Amino acid sequence: MENYQTIIIGGGAAGLFAAANVKTEYGKVLLLERGERVGKKLSSTGNGQGNITNERVGEAPYFSVRGDKTQEKQLQGYFMRYGKKEMLTFLEGLGGMFSADERGRYYPTGRQASAITDLLRFYIAERGVETLTGAYVYSVQKIGGRYEIKAKTADGERMFFAKKVLLCTGGKAAKNFGTDGNGYEIAKSFSHTVTALYPALVQLKTDTCYTKTLKGIRVLDSGLTAFVGGAAVASLYGDIIFTDYGVSGDAVFRISSFIADKLDGGKVTLSIDLLPSVSKEKLLSALTEKKKAFPALPESELLCGILNNQVGRAVWKRYGENGLSAVCDGIKAFELPVTGSLGFDYAQVTKGGIPLAEVDETLQSRNSAGLYFAGEILDVDGECGGFNLQWAYTSAMVCAQAISEKSGGQV
Repeated sequence: MENYQTIIIGGGAAGLFAAANVKTEYGKVLLLERGERVGKKLSSTGNGQGNITNERVGEAPYFSVRGDKTQEKQLQGYFMRYGKKEMLTFLEGLGGMFSADERGRYYPTGRQASAITDLLRFYIAERGVETLTGAYVYSVQKIGGRYEIKAKTADGERMFFAKKVLLCTGGKAAKNFGTDGNGYEIAKSFSHTVTALYPALVQLKTDTCYTKTLKGIRVLDSGLTAFVGGAAVASLYGDIIFTDYGVSGDAVFRISSFIADKLDGGKVTLSIDLLPSVSKEKLLSALTEKKKAFPALPESELLCGILNNQVGRAVWKRYGENGLSAVCDGIKAFELPVTGSLGFDYAQVTKGGIPLAEVDETLQSRNSAGLYFAGEILDVDGECGGFNLQWAYTSAMVCAQAISEKSGGQV
C-alpha cells in the first residue's frame, strides 16, 4: 500500500508547477506521468524556444469565459495573485533568465524550452517530490476520506492512496504528448461535465482551388481577418504558409482560437491582405503605370516584383479577367472559405473542458472535496503567445496554495 498526502496526475506544465510548489513537509507528494519523461509538451512550447508568458496577461481575455462576467472576474483574481510577474520571479529563482520580444512574448534567454522543464525537474527532485513516469492512471475513486488511484506501470498495475488529488492531465490536443482526453473521463466519474471540445491553435483547411500552385510558399507579415457568417470576428498580422490542405503559419495558428468552435457550420472565411503596408490606391496606380510602361509584358506577370511570383500569378488567375481594380481588391482581400482544421492531433490547445462553475475559488471540485484541477483540463483557453502556459502556472499555484493550506501550511 502506497500512501501520500498529495498525488498529482500529469507531468505536463501544470503538474510540474504544482509539484514544485505543494508543501512536502506536511506529507509525501507523488507526481504520476504516463509518458517516458515529464514536461514533453512543455519542452516544445514556442516552437521549442519556450514562450512561457506574455506582457498582456491579465488584459487579453480567455476565450471560454469571454462574455461571462463572473468567470472573467474569477480568472482576473487568479492572475492578480499569480500572474506574469510571479511566474517570472519563480522561474528566475530557479536559475533561469527571461526576456520579451517585440510582441511581448517572454522566452528564456537561451531560447530553449527544454531548459524550463529541466529547471522544474531539478527543483522537484531537490525538494523530495517523488516522480513516477510510465504510469497510466485509469481509475480514481474516493473511498472513505482518501482517494484510491490505480495505474498501469512498467512493473504492472499499482495502487496509490492520497488525501488530495490534483488532476493535471491536459486536454485532448497533441496526442503524441500523451494527452488523449482520459482526464475528462476521470472527472466524469465524479459527476463532472465536460463542455464541447475543439482543437485550437491549429492549422486550417480551406478551399484550395485558388492556391494549388502555392504549396510551401510563406507570405511574411500578412494581414489576416476571420469572418463568421459575414461578420469579422478577429484581425491580426503575421506569417501565412500555403499548404496542400489550406493554410498554416503564425497568423493562422493565432486566429484559429477565435473560430475553433465555429467551423462546423461552413460559414467561416479567411481574408488575407497580402500587402497590408500598401493601400489599394497605391497598388492600382503602380499597376496602371506599369502596364503603360511595359505594354509587351504578359498581364499575368504584372505583379512580378510586387508579390511573390507564384502568389502574383495565382492572384491574377483568380481576379485578372475583371480588371486591375479587381486584382488590387484581391491582393487586399484574398478570400479562402474554411472547411475545417487538422484536428486534435495537430492542435496545440484544447478549447473546452471542465466548466469553472464546477470548481470553487481554489479550483477544488464542488463534487468531491480534496480533488483539484489545473491547466488545460479546465474550460480555459487563451491566445497564442504564452497565455496558455501562463494559465498552467496560475492554476497550478492556486491549487498548490489551497492544498498546502489545508495540509497545514501556505505556499
